[in-house]
Amino acid sequence: MRRMTAPAYLARRPCQSRFIDLRGLRHHLLDWSTSDPQGPPLLMLHGWMDVGASFQFVVDALQQTGRRVISIDWRGFGLSAGSGADAYWFPDYLGDLDALLDAMSPDAPVDLLGHSMGGNVVMTYAGVRPARVRRVINLEGFGLPDTQAEQAPVRLSKWLDDLKTAQELKPYADLAAVAARLMKTNPRLSQAKADWLAPHWSREVNGEWQILADPAHKRANPMLYRKDEILACWARIEAPLLWVEGACTDLTKFWGTRYPRSDFESRLSVVPNLRRQVLADAGHMLHHDQPEALAAVIEDFLA
Repeated sequence: MRRMTAPAYLARRPCQSRFIDLRGLRHHLLDWSTSDPQGPPLLMLHGWMDVGASFQFVVDALQQTGRRVISIDWRGFGLSAGSGADAYWFPDYLGDLDALLDAMSPDAPVDLLGHSMGGNVVMTYAGVRPARVRRVINLEGFGLPDTQAEQAPVRLSKWLDDLKTAQELKPYADLAAVAARLMKTNPRLSQAKADWLAPHWSREVNGEWQILADPAHKRANPMLYRKDEILACWARIEAPLLWVEGACTDLTKFWGTRYPRSDFESRLSVVPNLRRQVLADAGHMLHHDQPEALAAVIEDFLA
């Protein structure tokens, strides 16, 4: 059956695509700037297995077009270079973010927005470097289930096994198949937006389309997630924090009973200056599901 042609999504706010060296790695950066930027820059940081261009729909919906908005592809994602190692470490994202702020705003605090993994990065960073952050927005960066010391041997064994196994990401026959994959992951994503995202999320190699991500991201992380260490950082956040989630997000789909909602609520309670927002008819990819509603919430908070 022939695929119906959907109206193309047209980006309303153009961006500059350029590269910057951070800690010895070439990072891809998207810059939605004007000739006369107003206010502190807003830095948007994507989640695991995503790219910086993922925020285009929200940027298009922002009414205050004078603000400079920047997004990067994390190391090993999108057009940014891979680490060259056989595993990825969460502290490296903090190091890359710190280096980026040194380059783009060394003397003034910025506004940080992160989705999912990016949300966890900005939360931790805001606690470690409170003077460098004016406002923080966390889009469903819930964190992970807590771990215990006795889990270390099994986790390390799994990591050692993974090091001996070649990691692969499934290739796709064409961009239409990539778009279909995006819509399968997020049924709320429209055909037009999926078609627009597909070439930003993949590239053609030898006649097939490969996801723009280092397969090494799939390996087990040998470092345990220690809730107490994370909360020690969250408790030191000085900037006002906006927590945003989708009304249709179900934590049990990610972690089952290993991470109950009550645990997350207890964690969030340590943040000193917190505002919360729930977006109707939105799931985990809320910046795709409800970009206009999210843009309105962002601008109200940053004002």
